[in-house]
Amino acid sequence: MSAQPATGPQAVAATDNRRWWALAVIAIAQLMIVLDITIVNIALPSAQKDLGISDANRQWVITAYTLAFGGLLLLGGRLGDLFGRKRVFTVGLLGFALASALGGAAAGPAMLFGARALQGAFGALLAPSALGLLSTTFRDPRERSTAFGIFGAIAGGGAAIGLLLGGLLTEYLNWRWCLFVNTPIAIVTAFAAYYVLTRDHIEKGRRVKLDLPGALLGCGGLLAIVFGMSEAVSRGWGDWLVLGSLAFGVALLAVFVLVEKRTEHALLPLHIVGERNRGGGALSVGLAMVGMFGLFLFLTYYLQVIKHFSPVMSGVSFLPMTAAIIISSTGFAARLMTRVPSRNLIGPGLLLAAAGMAWLTQMKVDSPWAGMVLPAELLLGFGLGLVFMPSMSLATLGVAPAETGAASATINSAQQVGGSFGTALLNTIAASATASYLATRIASDPAVQAQGAVHGYVVATWVAMGVLILAALIAFLMINHRPAPGEATGEVGAPAVEAAATGAGSTATGARQRAK
Repeated sequence: MSAQPATGPQAVAATDNRRWWALAVIAIAQLMIVLDITIVNIALPSAQKDLGISDANRQWVITAYTLAFGGLLLLGGRLGDLFGRKRVFTVGLLGFALASALGGAAAGPAMLFGARALQGAFGALLAPSALGLLSTTFRDPRERSTAFGIFGAIAGGGAAIGLLLGGLLTEYLNWRWCLFVNTPIAIVTAFAAYYVLTRDHIEKGRRVKLDLPGALLGCGGLLAIVFGMSEAVSRGWGDWLVLGSLAFGVALLAVFVLVEKRTEHALLPLHIVGERNRGGGALSVGLAMVGMFGLFLFLTYYLQVIKHFSPVMSGVSFLPMTAAIIISSTGFAARLMTRVPSRNLIGPGLLLAAAGMAWLTQMKVDSPWAGMVLPAELLLGFGLGLVFMPSMSLATLGVAPAETGAASATINSAQQVGGSFGTALLNTIAASATASYLATRIASDPAVQAQGAVHGYVVATWVAMGVLILAALIAFLMINHRPAPGEATGEVGAPAVEAAATGAGSTATGARQRAK
């Protein structure tokens, strides 16, 4: 900042424009993180054939990313709090660009697995910093609603966009472009972030203290749990490695809680997750991701294996749900967030998503896409659009600026663990139901095999519906937040933005308050 910063309407307009450009940068980074979880899914068969990856090891293309991403989120959030979210955000983008280039140029399985793990690690730096920057950039309640509406739409629809983009790149270019495409996007976004994001005001001379025992215990516990859930897909829930990993992860997290209670500079201050609205929002999002990732898994196989859709057409078929999430999140949830209690958005949204799952329980081999899949996608999209945005806003609402990274990491961890758990749980249930169905029939008949597969999808969909209903019940019981004027700025009554607009707010301090 210069010694005599510009004041007046022109300065305020400049900071306003800069803030909305910052939203664009944050949104692009978040989209890249979310879609990269699914963009490789459709490219996996081609990558497996090209690099000679065995059936037993192919899951590591996905698991390496989710392990590093889910396990390091708490650490990534705390690093942003300590060293500045803009700095950590930029490092995360550049590292993600490098890891993506390495993955696209992979000469063998080990190089691809390592690159995917690096992507996950740098994604763990990006995700909490992105949500933290969004929270500190938009303080005015109305602007915050709009910003979180866009962010929530990306969080909900990015996975479907990844499926579409993965199909296009794989079919018309090469599977390697599913990774290469991130590099130029991340580099350009990093340079844009340098110019449009506001620098964190880290106190000079402050001694940076990192809770190393908490980092080892918290990250180790999440790593063990995500690893156990990932292995359950291929090994089953009764396998000793799966049970051992889950038990070890739970034990580490239990010790983590005990350590955090006694640590002055905690990696995760326990009051963040102990507050009922943030805790209820995190649980709601985590359980919603169980159903959502299960939907992507089953519909992808249903469309390609049963209905014989091409990869591109499979991706296109998810676009209505993406559009519904965007319309619901930005058109309805963003406008209602400052007017109605949060649970009146999150709870009904989860019930609407559960209705979409109930519709899918009637799925059959010859069911038409327009009559069966499309209505379910629209119900799920409109429902989840009401869930993601208010839940993410609650995650950082009222949190001290020095703790927004930890709060952001909590909601991101809920998403990641929920998605991993949903994939493992529902896939295992579907496989078991299919095996039981085929055991009493002529399993060699292709028609019977298709019917058995759909039967497994339907059984798992019933479970996903139950999970969404449970999430709705938790939202109604735990979340009691009601919007109040000025709450986003920490001032109930007159928001700071109004003071900045009076004319007395034309000083440098007033301009900064207005920008926030």
